[in-house]
Amino acid sequence: MRVVAMGGGNAMPRAVLAGLKEMAVEVSAVCAVLDTGGSSGRLRREYGVLSPGDMRRALLALAETSDAMKSVFDYRFQEGEFSGHNFANLFISTLELSLDSREKAIEEMNRIMGVSRFVFPATVDDAELCVKLHDGSTVCGESKIDKNTHNKKITEVFLDRKADLYFKASQEIKESDLVIIGPGDLYSSLAQVLLVCGMREVLKDKKVVYVCNICCKKGETEDFQVSDFVSVIENLIGKRPEFVLCNTTNPGEERLQEYKRKHPELTEMVKGVDGFTGRDLLLDRGPVEHDPYKLSKAIFELS
Repeated sequence: MRVVAMGGGNAMPRAVLAGLKEMAVEVSAVCAVLDTGGSSGRLRREYGVLSPGDMRRALLALAETSDAMKSVFDYRFQEGEFSGHNFANLFISTLELSLDSREKAIEEMNRIMGVSRFVFPATVDDAELCVKLHDGSTVCGESKIDKNTHNKKITEVFLDRKADLYFKASQEIKESDLVIIGPGDLYSSLAQVLLVCGMREVLKDKKVVYVCNICCKKGETEDFQVSDFVSVIENLIGKRPEFVLCNTTNPGEERLQEYKRKHPELTEMVKGVDGFTGRDLLLDRGPVEHDPYKLSKAIFELS
């Protein structure tokens, strides 16, 4: 079975790629590349390269290389001129600049990391992610949306200019048996992948699984139920996902509060699972996050 996972941030690589990599499937990833914050945003602004951070996370999740090499590529400088930069971000950006080709840089990074299938950007075009707020104002830039600088309800999400689906990512999706969207931040992460031109068309006849987030997020999905997440996804891709996977397990108040202390952007557990495919998808202990093994098993049952 060939599977394509789409998204950005930490959630999709940790929850989906890490689990499916251990299963008898061929898995590829299509990643967000329009981030404006952190190391990725700095490199994008200063050198005009693709934002490398989400591709880095996917590459590390699927890499067939030593733990030592993974540690090197995931190393983040803490001081000096490189402070805040991740080594793999610098490496990916350097490949793009030295080869003077985004396509060649993508192929070379997949080869170096020993990825059996591929990690692709959603687009190689430049655009900015924007949202329209309840008061009619507009906020542009992934980091501004992600960090909740507006504190108002989002009513619309869009790209400020045309960005086409990367043609090799399009081909990979067409040849897949299953497409997985999420988990991940709905507006600041998933939307920038799903909004690229051509995505609706390529997903029209595909079997799509949407993995709903476990927790709501301030400024993006506050007070959302599963149906609210699904409604936004449906508007973005032009159809209702064939399957919606959501967690039904309560971690307990003490564990949830401990997790929220480390992630103050989160508000509460997502509710309203009735009518969707509910499963115990939670890690048995520790972070209130998806268990890669449980999630990959649930995906297999649906396929």
